[in-house]
Amino acid sequence: MALSVDELRAKVLALREQGLNDQQIADEMSISKSTITWLQGTSAPEGKPDDVRIGWRTIGVRPQRVDGIGMIMADIVDEHFPDGIDTIVGISLNGILFAQSVAAQVGAEISIFRSAVGNKGGALSEKYGNVGGRKVVIVDDLLNSGETMRGAISALTGEGAEVVLCMVLVNKTEKNEISGVPLRGLIRAISV
Repeated sequence: MALSVDELRAKVLALREQGLNDQQIADEMSISKSTITWLQGTSAPEGKPDDVRIGWRTIGVRPQRVDGIGMIMADIVDEHFPDGIDTIVGISLNGILFAQSVAAQVGAEISIFRSAVGNKGGALSEKYGNVGGRKVVIVDDLLNSGETMRGAISALTGEGAEVVLCMVLVNKTEKNEISGVPLRGLIRAISV
């Protein structure tokens, strides 16, 4: 995991050369889009965004570890909704693995929300579970500003879903709700 600003900047530039956009780079590096913008525009450390880089590769490299986190998330879903959930929606890219695991453990369908599609905030994939008229939980790896999660909530409610919970591995904010939907983070990582 790159630790210095120069190493982060080099990683951003390498990902940009691969054709990734700001949202995709932010997802890949687990930092906010505002930090990506800053890393591309300045070499001075002063004025940098207040951000925390989350490295969860140790979890992500082993499916049984992802399932372990999925078990915790599924337990939270069961705690809040003992009568069940219809669909778990994973936000691409990093939320998909956790959503797959949670859906399998709670017996729900799975769907995928693709973040940063074109100029839009994202779009629901039509290949997976239907969300219209269904009770839905949204899962992602982390929450930075909440922009992606708000986009997912908007798109899902636009399709007729009842979004009842948002869940992330790491919440990098003090938020406990997004667009009126309860937010649960397994870990909260905020600057003090």
